[in-house]
Amino acid sequence: MPRMLDVSDEVRAEIGDEEADRLLAGETAPGSYDCTSCRTPGDSEQERTSTVLFIGDETAVLAFAHAGCLPSQVVQVTEEQLRGAVKSITGDTVDLEPDKVVPEQAVLGVTSGLVLIGGELHPALVVEPTAPIARPGTTGRGDDFLPLLIEQGFMPLSELSAVPPVLHGWSVLLAVGRLHAVLQPGSNGGQPVAWWQAHQPLQVTEGWRAAANKHQQVLMFAAPVGSIGRQPREDLLRDALDKAAANGQLVGAALPLAGT
Repeated sequence: MPRMLDVSDEVRAEIGDEEADRLLAGETAPGSYDCTSCRTPGDSEQERTSTVLFIGDETAVLAFAHAGCLPSQVVQVTEEQLRGAVKSITGDTVDLEPDKVVPEQAVLGVTSGLVLIGGELHPALVVEPTAPIARPGTTGRGDDFLPLLIEQGFMPLSELSAVPPVLHGWSVLLAVGRLHAVLQPGSNGGQPVAWWQAHQPLQVTEGWRAAANKHQQVLMFAAPVGSIGRQPREDLLRDALDKAAANGQLVGAALPLAGT
């Protein structure tokens, strides 16, 4: 049965037309898989699935992701990082172990949703990396994702009972109803730079955009890898946020809205 696979032109260029066609025909693609981004199960027969090609110095590994988590793309990695691959390119499940991915290669998964705080709906972005984030210049396997954000001004949250403070200098770029980037202050007071940028502008719901325009700000919550996961509904996302906050694994801030 043909799979609901997305194979980008850059992935096709690397694996060749023959292998790409075999994937699309369902000959070599998996049915079920673990998403290489959010690490929850997916099914290429039932939902759109992206092919993500990790290329090392000598070998390459093809992984699969929910299309809503990652677009089909080529990711350059070191040979050492590929040691976490559990099967070859023709295997049923190809993935990377989180602790094998060096910090520079971690992908930030971003989910949009409406969060109810104080009886009012607020537009929110939830950020969770696909691997532990180490402090730049270190070689350890610790996860410094939240401490690094706290140093930037994000507040640790033990519960979602109030809107977190505004973090000036940061902003969320929304243009023509699509989410483009999260911007942070540039060095030495220069132009803002992208802290996170969408590979392709992400569509947000009309309700989310209306709430963003009403409040002129977006709440950003961040949690370490494995603490939120890919939640299909906003109520489940809220439950995951509450649990992360109770476990001391959530930081947040209100970011001014840039664009409309």
